[in-house]
Amino acid sequence: MASVKMPTPAELKQVGSELGMNLSDSDVTFFLETMAGNVAAYNLLESLPDNLPVVKYPRTPGYRPGPEENKFNLWYYKSEIKGAPEGKLKGKRVVLKDNVCVAGVPMMNGASTLEGYVPDVDATVVTRLLDAGATVLGKVHCEYFCFSGGSHTSAPGPVHNPRKYGYSAGGSSSGSAAAIVTGEADLAIGGDQGGSIRMPASYCGIVGLKPTWGLVPYTGIMPIELTLDHTGPMTATVADNALMLEAIAGPDGLDPRQMGCTVDAYTKALGGNVAGLRIGVVKEGFGHPQSEAVVDALVKKGAARFKELGATVEEISIPWHLTGMAVWSAIAVEGATWQMMLGNGYGFNWKGLYVTSLVDAHSAWRERADELSDTLKTTILFGKYALNKYRGHYYAKGQNLARTLAAAYDAALAKYDLLLMPTLPLRATKLPDPAGPRMDIISRAFEMLPNTAPFDVTGHPAITIPCGMSDGLPAGLMLIGKHWNESTIYKAADAYEKSHDWKTVTA
Repeated sequence: MASVKMPTPAELKQVGSELGMNLSDSDVTFFLETMAGNVAAYNLLESLPDNLPVVKYPRTPGYRPGPEENKFNLWYYKSEIKGAPEGKLKGKRVVLKDNVCVAGVPMMNGASTLEGYVPDVDATVVTRLLDAGATVLGKVHCEYFCFSGGSHTSAPGPVHNPRKYGYSAGGSSSGSAAAIVTGEADLAIGGDQGGSIRMPASYCGIVGLKPTWGLVPYTGIMPIELTLDHTGPMTATVADNALMLEAIAGPDGLDPRQMGCTVDAYTKALGGNVAGLRIGVVKEGFGHPQSEAVVDALVKKGAARFKELGATVEEISIPWHLTGMAVWSAIAVEGATWQMMLGNGYGFNWKGLYVTSLVDAHSAWRERADELSDTLKTTILFGKYALNKYRGHYYAKGQNLARTLAAAYDAALAKYDLLLMPTLPLRATKLPDPAGPRMDIISRAFEMLPNTAPFDVTGHPAITIPCGMSDGLPAGLMLIGKHWNESTIYKAADAYEKSHDWKTVTA
């Protein structure tokens, strides 16, 4: 029995109306006569198996942990998957952000509208971790469709910062960061479209790397915006971060964003010194309206330590950095509205792996849109308005200006090996009171973005490392490198980490 049907005359008239056409009855009859070939082609596709990667490793049935084993509300679903008996990650325990597909394991991406979905494919990063000998422990919470830099928007409730209960763990990879701090995992996969690896890593005091755009395949991970999507490692140490990147980096043949991808043996960069490195401290990364003086001070102490370790450290100015948020905003708001929401996650017009089961499951959000988080609602309300009113003009202009922004950083990186600035302008904030002002939900979600988001636009690799503590809350220092040059970042970050105990540094 054919599952794809010819449209009825009424359905075709409705579609025509949506496209601005006034179809007469004779028009409808004519166009219906032209569509038999399309319907036949669709039914042939329906009869063929989907072309998905093979699932290689068995997994336990799993379960959703109760409060007694989920103090910080970081876990979504526990399901153990043992990897290869040997490999560079043998003995390492991994957790996965809950926007990562794992076959047979529930995934909700923090969203009530997706709850109940069970993927039929393993993301490339999952297979690579398992091939390297790691053991996957399960899925950890993230924010509602990943649209928050705070850890308070997930449908299953807020993730608490293990450093200070009641405070934000950062977002959107909130559970990933928290699991590293508690020691429940050695390695975690995070995702980054506006800073969502680096923000929770900074708030929680761990190491988080946003790799060069395209270095790690995004295959099998729920997209937000193709030109901003990154996935990468979150760990307790720089050494584990480099080791994890070695296991997951490189083309997989399924992600078209990986043209020109250049990989390295990242662990070989460890154990060196920073003598001779030139580091530019970006003036515009400090002193934002929301910046805390204590964070700026701790990061400047970190810059001074690099100088003590033998690097040349100089303040530089990149005025375009202050325009980066505006460029990112147009791309993120309109792009995410078009692709993730109106396009049911994957959108169109790119070659790569489409998880068709996810497209189908996510499309149901339209019938339950009132359940979306306020952070997502404000994004897509303005995004749809801008698309309707301005035809995608500002998205297009943002993408054009992204090249100007990248060129500004590249000009600085032609003179310096690394750029340095605060990862975030502030430390973790208290989780908003659900009964408090509604605007707090929005403020606590987007206030920390100005230094992280621009590098999602330009694709430069960027790492956050903890550089000090104030009132029990960490501050993060961010190092930015040339495209495909994660090794220099690791060299500097490792030397910095080994030179002292960051928890003893105060402003």
